[in-house]
Amino acid sequence: LKAIQDRMEEPERTYIKTFPGEHYRLLNAIVKVIRPKTIIEIGTYRGLGCLTLKASLPEGSKVITYDIFPWEEIPGTHLKKEDWDSRMEFRQKDLCNPKDAAEERDTLLAADLIFVDAAKDGHMEREFIELFKRTPFKNPPIVIFDDIRFPEMCLIWRDIEKPKLDISSFGHWSGTGMVDWV
Repeated sequence: LKAIQDRMEEPERTYIKTFPGEHYRLLNAIVKVIRPKTIIEIGTYRGLGCLTLKASLPEGSKVITYDIFPWEEIPGTHLKKEDWDSRMEFRQKDLCNPKDAAEERDTLLAADLIFVDAAKDGHMEREFIELFKRTPFKNPPIVIFDDIRFPEMCLIWRDIEKPKLDISSFGHWSGTGMVDWV
């Protein structure tokens, strides 16, 4: 992940090397192990998540990242125009909005891995969980939730009624959870 790290300034530059405490190397390893064809990231923000997921993509796979704001307008973005190619795509959509979610249904159905790194506002993640419950996935994806130990996320995490594992010891200091969406 050195190429991603090289885009950052100190002290942020140390994040990718920090283990445990950050989740970038964990995300990268998960992609290497499960070899997903379609990865969805919800919450592009400054781009470290989607760049990390893209870094170990198998041949013929793709990361599709969603955000409600244009990636170019996020202060301090690590993304560059040339990052967007056949292996990584940005979509400005709000998957909490039923119309946007319906438009993205085929992409959701194809997901093998979903990384949820959105608002952590106690509302948005519940909306995503309800969306996933309504989605008849072809192959149940692995869903990774970031920041499950934030106060707004603790109850949401506890309420998930799917096989799940708190992998915070290997992930983000603020909590990382993995759900088998069977």
